Amino acid sequence: QVQLVESGGGLVQAGGSLRLSCAASGRTFSRYNMGWFRQAPGKEREVVACMHWNSVSRYYADSVKGRFTISRDNAKNTVYLQMSSLKPEDTAVYYCASDQQELRVALQRDYREYDVWGQGTQVTVSS
Repeated sequence: QVQLVESGGGLVQAGGSLRLSCAASGRTFSRYNMGWFRQAPGKEREVVACMHWNSVSRYYADSVKGRFTISRDNAKNTVYLQMSSLKPEDTAVYYCASDQQELRVALQRDYREYDVWGQGTQVTVSS
């Protein structure tokens, strides 16, 4: 059974930092692009960042570019999201997800291209 488990969310003041982790099991992690998405109340799920299976490329949403960093450790089957200079508008439930296609060349921004999701972790940024 494929499983993703996120950790690291919490409450932080504006300008602060958090690091999210997502541990994968049940799938050859190193063969799949991974993504971080978020969903705020009343809003659609949106891509935050995604990363190629062999780390050759990354994508960031404009809203987080320069503040967030996605990374992965294939030996630990884990993907990370380092978030800095957090803003109240970053408040959301954050999800990690695995691309449904292994060894895909292009990074996918559409959440419908991801077939395995973590349970989500709440990030709340106070002003």
